Amino acid sequence: MQNRLFGKTNRRLSVLSLGTMRFASVADAQAVIGKAIARGINHIETAPAYGQSEHYISQALSALFAEGAIQREQLTITSKLTPTVEKGDIESAITQSIERLGIEYLDCLAIHGINTPKHLEWAQGEMLGALELCKEKGLICHVGFSTHGPLDVISSAIATQAFSFINLHYNFFFQRNKRAIAQAHQQNMGIFIISPADKAGLLYTPPEKLKAICTPFDPLLLNYRWLLSDPRITTLSIGPAIPEELDWPLQVAESDGQLNDEERDAIARLKTTQTDALESDLCSQCHQCLPCPEAINIPEVLRLRNLAIAYDMEAYGQYRYGMFENAGHWFPGKKGNRCTDCGDCLPRCPEKLDIPTLLRDTHMRLKGKARRRLWED
Repeated sequence: MQNRLFGKTNRRLSVLSLGTMRFASVADAQAVIGKAIARGINHIETAPAYGQSEHYISQALSALFAEGAIQREQLTITSKLTPTVEKGDIESAITQSIERLGIEYLDCLAIHGINTPKHLEWAQGEMLGALELCKEKGLICHVGFSTHGPLDVISSAIATQAFSFINLHYNFFFQRNKRAIAQAHQQNMGIFIISPADKAGLLYTPPEKLKAICTPFDPLLLNYRWLLSDPRITTLSIGPAIPEELDWPLQVAESDGQLNDEERDAIARLKTTQTDALESDLCSQCHQCLPCPEAINIPEVLRLRNLAIAYDMEAYGQYRYGMFENAGHWFPGKKGNRCTDCGDCLPRCPEKLDIPTLLRDTHMRLKGKARRRLWED
């Protein structure tokens, strides 16, 4: 397993990190964590919002420590607090996580979901001072944040220079946060990529067309390789529920160098296929169409359309499109059928797209059952 420096934390993390949202039992956690550590993963990421995850991790680590399979100081353990916790409750909340995990301190504490300007304002005004006191008391070592928010909020949070690391979405199929990656790297922040399999496109069940374009590579592993070819990125989150689900991503554990010629050719085919398939309807994701008077997240709606048409990623499109109006600040924006043909976006689009028509077309293609996140506050 290759490892990289996690920015200014000065900790070296394995290029794959173990996300623990999907654990269903102590037995599953013990099996997955044991195998992950044996294969070289040294970063475990959890949150109080992940059900019983912290408790399950505690049981698994207790057994591994007792066996001498690994020492506590060889692991980096991250947990989180939402950007709504009152200043006076922060130390107690951290202590409770530590107790649930059965450890003496957290290596990393992330503010969980700085997704809006209000979240950032609260974090700065109510949380950072209290977190600094927790650092002084030895309860936590490093403070960072996770985000599912828009680029301007992410950039503003990075610009505070208050954080040692960032957890964010970024992958071949979603490159909107490219500027945030550069900005975080400039500040020597550790960069942790969230969900580069599921949120990148349900890549563990890719459509046949996408598989054919990526041949001889698996789409999921090609996406991992594309990310790990960027030396600014420290680590990628993987979230196995059972030990067997580790085998697939672990194929890239030693492959973190630059893309080879075949891999570059596959990436070029992905780009060409999208251009050819969408032609004059291709949305370049410039975001100049925003704001929309009806609060439609136009770029994201059209990105899902791009993927559905270019790569047959309709299942992914339906999954994500169904989250509009159902996931709050975790996935903001209204669905395409909310368009009133006001025309505000049209003169701002450099491609001169017929945005209202494309929004309605996306809705017809992708409308489906609404899906909710585990949390929506």
